[in-house]
Amino acid sequence: MAEAIVAQNVTKDFVLRRHKTFKQMSVAKMRGQETVNRFNAVDDVSFTINEGESVGLMGLNGSGKSTLLKVISGVMKPNKGTILTRGRIAGLIATGAGFQNSLSGLDNIFLNAAIYGLTEKETKAVLDDIIDFADIGQFIDQPVGTYSSGMSSRLGFSIAVHVDCDIFLADEILAVGDKPFKRKCMTKMEEIRNSGKTIVYVSHAAASVQKMCDRVIALEKGRLLFDGDVDEGIRILDYGDEDGDELAADDAELGADV
Repeated sequence: MAEAIVAQNVTKDFVLRRHKTFKQMSVAKMRGQETVNRFNAVDDVSFTINEGESVGLMGLNGSGKSTLLKVISGVMKPNKGTILTRGRIAGLIATGAGFQNSLSGLDNIFLNAAIYGLTEKETKAVLDDIIDFADIGQFIDQPVGTYSSGMSSRLGFSIAVHVDCDIFLADEILAVGDKPFKRKCMTKMEEIRNSGKTIVYVSHAAASVQKMCDRVIALEKGRLLFDGDVDEGIRILDYGDEDGDELAADDAELGADV
């Protein structure tokens, strides 16, 4: 089976500044204090994902999931190591990512589709489907800067799922939007999975990961904690112990839909 994504010793770090003003930095330097330090959001992570695999990328908040997804997508470059991907990549890695707030929703469809590599002709062929799926009505002709986070998420996800891609990346698609739209998203994700595309699915929702994914990669403080069986990964992260609260009920319900 061909490899879709290969990560080798990937590290992505960020600079954390301890002082906000030039004066504060100058005083700190005079006193011999550190003014910056580097933080490894992703720290020496290696894995291989084969074509057609559906992988849940999991971990507690701040574990490096979203950063790793951006490295895979090419939005960020690793400071160390290499990331290799095969084919066109699409997906929703952040609400409103790639949108120009001054442009209308319609204009942003063409802009985002072009970023994904679609021609104007290809975009027009799926335009009605994108608009229907997003279901934001007359707001499609309004500036995206006036949208709520839920509307931006609807439009962004709708564009991504109508791109003919080889690798689909999804970061917390259930985090924004009402329950009917979440169900529609999960149904569409199932269609993408069944079509044989490679999926990397970031979520805290244990039930949907169990239904959607063949494997779990778990991160802890930027490092690879686990790579293997879905149920075992969820157990290690203690995601299965949700005390029957409302969020767990919603998670189980949405997971059952797929």
